[in-house]
Amino acid sequence: MLKHIKCSRFFVIIHIIIFIFVIYNFCPSDANKNVVDVGVVLDTNSNMSSMVDLSTRMAVSDFYADPNYITRLNLHTKNARTLLDANFAVASNSDVERETSTESKSLKVVPIGVVLDQNSPLDLMVDLCMKMAVSDIYEAHPNYTTRLQLHTKNAETVLDANFAAVDLLKHEQVHGIIRPQTSTEETFFAELGQKSHVPIISFNARTSSLPSTYSVRTTPDDSVQARALAAIFRALEWPEIAVLYEETSSGYQFISHLNKAFQEVDIGLAYMVPIQTSAEDSDISKELNKLSRKQTRVFLVHMNPSLGFRLFTLAKSAGVMSEEYAWIVTNSLSIFLNSIDSAVRDSMEGVVGVRPYVLNSKALQSFKERLRRNMTMSNATTTSPITELNVYGLWAYDAVTALAIALEKIVPFNSTSLGPRFLNELLTTKFRGLTGDFEFFNGKMKPLAFEIFNMIGTGEKTVGFWTPERGITRDLTSSAGEKTYATSAKELKTITWPGDSVTRPKGWAIPTTGNLRVGVPWKFGFTEFANVIIDEKTRRTNATGFSIDIFLAALEVLPFPTKYQFIHYNDTHNVDWSYDDMLRGIPEDYDMVVGDVTVWAPRAAHVDFSLPYSESGVILVVKNMKPFDMWIFVKPLKWNLWLAIVVACVLMGVVLRILENRVTSNDAGSIIENKERHRAIYWSPVTILAFPERNMVSNNWSFFVLVLWLFMAFILMQSYTANLSAILTVDQLNFSFSDSYYVGCQEGSFMKEFLINQLHISPSRLRSYNSSEEYHKAMLNGSENGGIDAIFDEIPYMKLFLNKYDSQYKMAGPTYRTGGFGFAFPVGSPLVAHFSKAILDVTQGPNMTAIEQKNFGPGYSSQDPLSSRISQQRSSLTLYDFAGLFLIIGSVTLFSLFCSETAIGRKLTDKTTNFIHILFHFKSSRVMSMEVDGDTNEPVANDDDDDVSDVSVRDGTDISTRVIEAGPENGEIIDNVTDDNQ
Repeated sequence: MLKHIKCSRFFVIIHIIIFIFVIYNFCPSDANKNVVDVGVVLDTNSNMSSMVDLSTRMAVSDFYADPNYITRLNLHTKNARTLLDANFAVASNSDVERETSTESKSLKVVPIGVVLDQNSPLDLMVDLCMKMAVSDIYEAHPNYTTRLQLHTKNAETVLDANFAAVDLLKHEQVHGIIRPQTSTEETFFAELGQKSHVPIISFNARTSSLPSTYSVRTTPDDSVQARALAAIFRALEWPEIAVLYEETSSGYQFISHLNKAFQEVDIGLAYMVPIQTSAEDSDISKELNKLSRKQTRVFLVHMNPSLGFRLFTLAKSAGVMSEEYAWIVTNSLSIFLNSIDSAVRDSMEGVVGVRPYVLNSKALQSFKERLRRNMTMSNATTTSPITELNVYGLWAYDAVTALAIALEKIVPFNSTSLGPRFLNELLTTKFRGLTGDFEFFNGKMKPLAFEIFNMIGTGEKTVGFWTPERGITRDLTSSAGEKTYATSAKELKTITWPGDSVTRPKGWAIPTTGNLRVGVPWKFGFTEFANVIIDEKTRRTNATGFSIDIFLAALEVLPFPTKYQFIHYNDTHNVDWSYDDMLRGIPEDYDMVVGDVTVWAPRAAHVDFSLPYSESGVILVVKNMKPFDMWIFVKPLKWNLWLAIVVACVLMGVVLRILENRVTSNDAGSIIENKERHRAIYWSPVTILAFPERNMVSNNWSFFVLVLWLFMAFILMQSYTANLSAILTVDQLNFSFSDSYYVGCQEGSFMKEFLINQLHISPSRLRSYNSSEEYHKAMLNGSENGGIDAIFDEIPYMKLFLNKYDSQYKMAGPTYRTGGFGFAFPVGSPLVAHFSKAILDVTQGPNMTAIEQKNFGPGYSSQDPLSSRISQQRSSLTLYDFAGLFLIIGSVTLFSLFCSETAIGRKLTDKTTNFIHILFHFKSSRVMSMEVDGDTNEPVANDDDDDVSDVSVRDGTDISTRVIEAGPENGEIIDNVTDDNQ
């Protein structure tokens, strides 16, 4: 009853003031006087008086929304607790009125348009805050010569807002428009402000996609909030998150900012779930159920309050608000938490949020108290409820204050050119507002601190802050000189997560189905790597092979227990299957794929791979066609070199025979020995190599020539040996690939695309096979019979192939890089890091050799990927390799036996020998006769008897030698020569 009486008093006072306004405007007055000062005496410490004060000021603001009035009331409030104070206040107001009456004549009233939805609780609260801002700024600065006049237009739809803005510019001739617009209206308002040169002030547009000079946003940019969220997720060590956002243009723009900020700190967006504003509860529950089957357990929510709070209620029912889950909300929800009911708050237990930090100053406390009383009156006079005060209202209050300050700074001004000056002054305005320091930087609101809070029970607990300069910090009272950017979660206070857990969720978990769905390929060949076995009774899929053993070994070293279930691919036994088709089933059909799946760059666009566990590389395998034949020993040297060696041996023998001709024995019994010795000299270039210990020459010059010959022969022998070694070993690697070859590759693998795109082999030259046996059969047939000439495949497959058919094939050419075999996961899966570490432990552990030999047989080792490059079939030489040499030696041996041991041979040898002797000694006789003639004509100057006997002995030896060598057939010639000597 008392409250009703008090409200009635307020209405009476308001009607009295309105009556005064009307009477004054219709009464004759001084034409130059359009502002009337009215004094108000109140006890400001009284709640009732404070409510009266607010009511009178709102009455003034609302009444002058009609621009047709030519007069204005200017209220002057004085505090008076006692009757004596009231008397003095009346006298003081009289003096003020006289002092300000002259100044009031020159007040400049500037109309500012406001477009609001008066049926929206949020817009009603914002409207009250703006009116209080107008009242407060001019009460605090009564000496201002300008006045803002707010002209409010109601707009429930986007079309209404557009028409309202045009009407304000056309009829009210406003010099600025305030609109807490949504992004759907942003384009129109931005173009309107640009064309009319009128500032468009917004404190609700979180994202701006259009660069407009006259669009002024007095709220923090979404990119700043995205950076804050990225820093928080990085500190909490979450590798990826899922985002649930409202499917609007503003939501898409926020995702763009978020994606950019997360890329800088290497955090992945595993899933992005858009939800329509008009979505039914069943649609939201369906999306939540899908998320519950995913591995990611961290969710970020960015949507309007009505949709967001509905989502959390349904999330609790879906069981995703339990332990191991983490939920984070942006300021699109967090600034409205003071307006939610207990049921919604209970469903958000453990949620972490971020919101712009507002210091709880005395000015803010006073404003909240006055606004609360003002809301009480407004709720009594309006049918729509008013939202509790949040940061939107404070942004609106500071925006109007900034307009008033900027307007006062440009006095005097011309109304026709007010827009550009008004905008420039607004962008340079700085003051301490209710939200903190109000300042623009590069045309945007200077970033402020964000508060990180945790919802617990019926309230929120501040756990830390984030600032652009210092990163994450526990409080904002640290030393101002501290410039270190913190990124550690240790700076945060203890957080209570969903499920009343204080243990930080690791951010991912095995899906709620209970088993990790492991995809394995059904293969027709090379089952040593993966072999699918289906139980006929239970139809359960089992798998064996090298890849499966690596997977099972990795499970044992994971830091957490994991249940798994094999799901095979290609159960229809389709021969046209491919690994790429199987990988496209991630994550809908499989949580990971295990098998001989190659880590390849084009596949990384839609899956993530673990570290490889096998050898990497693609090689070429061809038939082992070694260039061996029975004349291989001749091939190290060309025919011209062989001919040169033979000619050199003959010429060297002749030279040595000439040099050794003058070296004879003084012993008469050595005539026969000298004969044999001269005969051997012809063979000395060859025999010296076989019998280096024998002294075959006596002349020093002969010895010198023979040493040089030995030097040359040594070089020739070493070169021959090296070249023959190259033919027997290194030349196995020589292979020339022809464009006419048909090439085999494995069915279902990436090899066909690899060969076409990277090696540029024509698709018509490629033929696919499934197993080693099919490869071998195709190679035996050759391209002429529908087979192939070469195989391109990965090293692990080809090592198995060569181990099985080593005697017939060899590796050839370079090794082309690939990634090796690895496990495939969904993009951004946290299991990638864990399995990669486990693979390292397995492949570098003691059990790796046992796993290899179990699947590939004894002696297999991946430690030497090139161990099979050179075929082992020709590790030693065979009789056939040197059959030609044995034929030559055998033929020479048999011919020698024939000439020595048979009558025909001996007769043939004697005739050949006599013929050679006649031929050579005929030439020698002519040479010796020339020497004798020369000795006879020379005078003998020696008187010593010994010298004469030496000459006679020398001449006699020469003559007798010639007699013996000439034989009886030339007796007449010998006798004549002897007679002449006597």
